[in-house]
Amino acid sequence: MTTNHRTTRRSAIGRGIAAMAGAYGVTTSVNTLRAADAPTDRAIDAHVHVWTPDTARYPLAQGFSKVDMRPPSFTPEELLAIARPNGVDRIVLIQMSFYKFDNSYMLDTMRRFPGVFSGVGIVDSAQSQPDRAMLALAKQGVRGFRITAAKQPPDQWLEGDGMRTMWQCAAEKRLAICPLINAQYLPSVDAMCRKFPDTTVVIDHFARVGVDGEIREADLANLCGLARHKHTHVKLSAFYALGRKQAPYLDLVPMIRRLFDAYGPQRLMWATDCPYQVQDGRKYDDSIALVRDRLDFASSADRQWLLRRTAEHVFFS
Repeated sequence: MTTNHRTTRRSAIGRGIAAMAGAYGVTTSVNTLRAADAPTDRAIDAHVHVWTPDTARYPLAQGFSKVDMRPPSFTPEELLAIARPNGVDRIVLIQMSFYKFDNSYMLDTMRRFPGVFSGVGIVDSAQSQPDRAMLALAKQGVRGFRITAAKQPPDQWLEGDGMRTMWQCAAEKRLAICPLINAQYLPSVDAMCRKFPDTTVVIDHFARVGVDGEIREADLANLCGLARHKHTHVKLSAFYALGRKQAPYLDLVPMIRRLFDAYGPQRLMWATDCPYQVQDGRKYDDSIALVRDRLDFASSADRQWLLRRTAEHVFFS
């Protein structure tokens, strides 16, 4: 009776996880999920957002409403049901914009799944001592801090004592500064890297080069130019939003090759930008397959850096 009960319970859990994955367009099975838990050369997804429909416990920041939550729910359980069948067992969470400076849900997720998640938080650079907020979050496992240009001019968004304090703190405490920017902001990042050469920098989503469908040589050259700073990295991510925006995303391979030649695999990391990668019929496995299976210039050792080791060094060490 005990054996049958356990078997029934495992089957029910497997069916529940499979159903969740199916809702996001992922084909899976109980056998696949068990295989995913076996010790293999696992991957790290370096950029994912999670949120909960429980806005009473985790309220949205001023200016946001439930209408902004699309999909209405993307919890860590829903995420892992998609990621694990694709060989991903660790993930870097990026603080979601509609929680703004309240990093509570991300931190609680990290605590509930010890060792599975690292975090990139958001702090207010305009406050008098943003480094104190950074250090408080770092004690809870946060390893990076997102900064955005919003609508500020490209030559001004990194000005100010608070931003300089953040870059200095990141350098001293081995934390990462993670700019979410468009390509026109790359020169200002280059200037900041010259001022703070010891700061680890991780550029999100290729600096959105190709977001309008055209991959411009000048933009790509500026992104590759940041490789002169030895602590600068780039996320190979958000394939669904760049270039032709169509799987299998082969039109992005020349851009990836340029970055590979400029940075080397040790400073590039793959990521999905879920849940957006699995919206509107898109699939998680189309993202990881581009790096895992379709970069003929990358060796097996190179792919280990792209899919795991770079993110592990920056966000889990």
